[in-house]
Amino acid sequence: MKKVGSILLIAVLLLFVGGCFKEKENVVTDATKFKEEYESLNGKTTDAGISYREISISEDNPFVYATASEIVEKIDNGEDFAVYFGFKSCPWCRSILESLIKVAKDLKIGRIYYVDILELRDTYELKDGKPVKTKDGGEGYSELLDRLDSVLSDYTLKNAKGKSVSTGEKRIYAPNIVSVIDGKPEKLTTGISEDQNDSYMELTDKMKQDMYDNIKCVLSCLEKSVCTEGC
Repeated sequence: MKKVGSILLIAVLLLFVGGCFKEKENVVTDATKFKEEYESLNGKTTDAGISYREISISEDNPFVYATASEIVEKIDNGEDFAVYFGFKSCPWCRSILESLIKVAKDLKIGRIYYVDILELRDTYELKDGKPVKTKDGGEGYSELLDRLDSVLSDYTLKNAKGKSVSTGEKRIYAPNIVSVIDGKPEKLTTGISEDQNDSYMELTDKMKQDMYDNIKCVLSCLEKSVCTEGC
């Protein structure tokens, strides 16, 4: 009977250990999730029939998913960090993403918070020439606008004559990359090269270098001694 009991105990332990390994294997990290999310559009086209830009994202990318409320909390706690606002189908985001990852690796930045901004933002439309809110922002969005106000651009709409009309509030565009130091927004960049006038155009070496430099300027601020003005 003792032998049978021992065999049963060993069998139970093996099942338990095996289950633990299986559970560990099935764990999807934020880096893996981010890679799969953005690369899922490779080889696909937009509703307009335009091919999405093909991008390759490393397995050890620095992205950590965060909500608007979590970013607000980190700001209120006076933390130092970087945050990337974007979404996978954003063509401008797909243009700068590989440069963003390269800068993070070169600067040894192990974590960049990622907020999917697509459905989070509020929306305005022009009605009779005046901006009218047609969709409220998601949880934490208004607080996020308030905390990042000093680095954000105005939210404007184009009227029928091509003139910009202000909505009276700021906007988190995509992509937006922000460095936060001691809980205060330090710098923001889209990362986009001035030479790039079409989000789907082929990127030249000059454009890629511009993107790298733009992003490095912002992320370097996480090392407070090298954060400089005017870059």
